[in-house]
Amino acid sequence: MPAAASPRAPLPCKHLSVTIQQPAAAVYAFLKDPANWTHWASGLGELQQDAATGTWTTRQIAGVMTMAFTPPNEFGILDHSVTTPEGTVIHVPLRVIANGDGAEVILTLFRQPTMDDATWTRDEEWVWRDLEKLKQILGD
Repeated sequence: MPAAASPRAPLPCKHLSVTIQQPAAAVYAFLKDPANWTHWASGLGELQQDAATGTWTTRQIAGVMTMAFTPPNEFGILDHSVTTPEGTVIHVPLRVIANGDGAEVILTLFRQPTMDDATWTRDEEWVWRDLEKLKQILGD
């Protein structure tokens, strides 16, 4: 009988957010279309959707990355999973929540087991820049 899989320890994480002075519904409407992500999420390049699977792909220097997005929903959930060229799947929780007449966009960044401190810091700074770009695009 095979041994039971051992549970993985929780990964360290950071919750990064920006406040956008637009209604949450408008922010969500923009973000629920992955084609809009190339305007603010740097490093994606050109996203192409596979009509058969609903996944999106982008070519990177290291190879093809695949992204699977949560279906549109009424809760502001924009979670997505990124599969690296090596086959590692990285889950990225992303939420849009109402904040008064505006919206809070919250991304949870997990520190991957292979990340050193410099990479962790670089990724956090990258996400901050992307969130600020999103804020700029949406008119804040």
